Amino acid sequence: MSSILRPLARHSHESSVWYSGCRSSSLPSIPATTARSPAYSPSWRQIRHNSQTPSEVLPSRPKQSSPRRTTVLAIALSGISAGLGYYFAHTQIAWDAASSSTGLSNKYGTPGDFERAIQELRTTFGCKDAVSTDPNILHVHGFSENDYHPGSAPSVVVFPQSTEDVVKVVKVANKYKMPVTPYSGATSLEGHFRAPSVGGICIDLSGMDRILEIHEADSDLVCQAGARWQDINETLKEKGIPLFFPLDPGPGATIGGMMGTGCSGTNAVRYGTAKGEWFLNATVVLPSGEVIKTRRRARKSSAGFDVTKLFIGAEGTLGIVTEATIRLTPVLPTTVAVVQFPDVRRATEAANEVLRQGVGIQCVELCDDEFMKATNKYGQSTRKWPEKDSLFFKFQGPTPRSLKESAEIARRVAEKHGGTGFELARNEQEAADLWQDRKNALYSGLALLEGSRGWSTDVCVPMSRLPQLVYETKKDLEETGLVSTVVGHIGDGNFHALLMFRTDEDLEKARHAVHRMVERAIALDGTCTGEHGVGIGKRKYLYEELGTGTVELMKSIKRTIDPYNLFNPGKLYPDNRPSAEREPQPKLVKPRDT
Repeated sequence: MSSILRPLARHSHESSVWYSGCRSSSLPSIPATTARSPAYSPSWRQIRHNSQTPSEVLPSRPKQSSPRRTTVLAIALSGISAGLGYYFAHTQIAWDAASSSTGLSNKYGTPGDFERAIQELRTTFGCKDAVSTDPNILHVHGFSENDYHPGSAPSVVVFPQSTEDVVKVVKVANKYKMPVTPYSGATSLEGHFRAPSVGGICIDLSGMDRILEIHEADSDLVCQAGARWQDINETLKEKGIPLFFPLDPGPGATIGGMMGTGCSGTNAVRYGTAKGEWFLNATVVLPSGEVIKTRRRARKSSAGFDVTKLFIGAEGTLGIVTEATIRLTPVLPTTVAVVQFPDVRRATEAANEVLRQGVGIQCVELCDDEFMKATNKYGQSTRKWPEKDSLFFKFQGPTPRSLKESAEIARRVAEKHGGTGFELARNEQEAADLWQDRKNALYSGLALLEGSRGWSTDVCVPMSRLPQLVYETKKDLEETGLVSTVVGHIGDGNFHALLMFRTDEDLEKARHAVHRMVERAIALDGTCTGEHGVGIGKRKYLYEELGTGTVELMKSIKRTIDPYNLFNPGKLYPDNRPSAEREPQPKLVKPRDT
């Protein structure tokens, strides 16, 4: 009853060779500019599935922690909520937290300890391909082409195949006090997988990408943390299972990384984010090396804390997710429409009214006039677009008739708010072509300024305040002299900007413009990041956004679970006080029609 599936899709520059026990050949040399690690990916994924039975389970499952040890964790978390936040915020920590600007430990092993740890890892894993200190591989695992935050390489990279392998690595890290950085899809935009300055162990989970169980009758599946959401959906489609996983961040994103950042995507207006109910449970390796499973597979549970969510948005700082049970949802027919507006305000008002009418919307995206200009210049579209602020709708419904009814409501509302040129796809291919123009945002944007690079960032505000945010940001960028495109998940107030630059001087301008955009969003009762996560890029904004009490409680949880600050140090948690050299908060001006 098992099926052999095609290899996972990989980037063209990656190998698809996987070792069984040990590979016979050594790793190829990797250029320092390569954006991803070599693909330690199974050539074949083995899963079991039978739609006539509730589930079939592969025999190999990770060890679960004992009831006593799990109870200890629950008691610890309970104590945190009862008052450890205040205690740790106001007392001296036994592990000398004062030595770190964040109030978290930074006492790691010596260089000699690290050398002994690397040797022990080689002995533990046996074959050399599982443990690498190749300079090219180290560089790939500490530096990113996706962002412009400072990079730092780890001391060693380990390529586990199972939860048990991860446990082995974590135990070595504990023994030698060596920090650990998880790595999988390498799509982070905020420096999430940069190693600390002392180096440490990078655990590359990209090879742990198997689907372990499919429960079609329950609309869920179990997979390893390195599985990519696109590959999961392609597998379900190939097997004729009319279900899909609806969270859709950037291409290449993996389940573990998606949980770590609390991501979302264009489907968020219909299906929400990673912080919803899409992750039913997770198998997690804690900093102690203990393995826990956060809950069982029931669709809902009111049994105590929702411990799964403790690790969603924690960015690998509390535990390393190795497996997860994810919810699936039915695949429904969709179609696409596009309409142009005189300005962002009226586009936003139209989108809000369409949503309030309960129209079957899977996605609604705002693309500004500069984006439409860039799409025309990129030259990959099947049409010439009006260079105006535009809305891209993706309608969803059970029947073709329901799609047409939804589109007609959207057309009437759009015209009421000054929308023109409403175009509904006539067939599936045309719908795919229209939506592809939206998905080409990065490449189209870079075409706007020849020879440029791009800084991509996101913020999120209440939907009613999105026009003000967009207006003020575009005005700021124009005055700064930066070229930028704007794409917004307008249905939930999430706003992305791609700032183009060609010189180091313009890079610094972009860096300051991003800072002002974040400050502006927080002033509008928003957040520094809607879906990209905090990483190293946005740590400094958390005190202002969340408040001292919330941030100190987060740090207290971190200290309790990871007292030696071994897991992904330097990410998420801000320095003890906001920087004294902060730029002044931007003055907010009421937007006017343009």
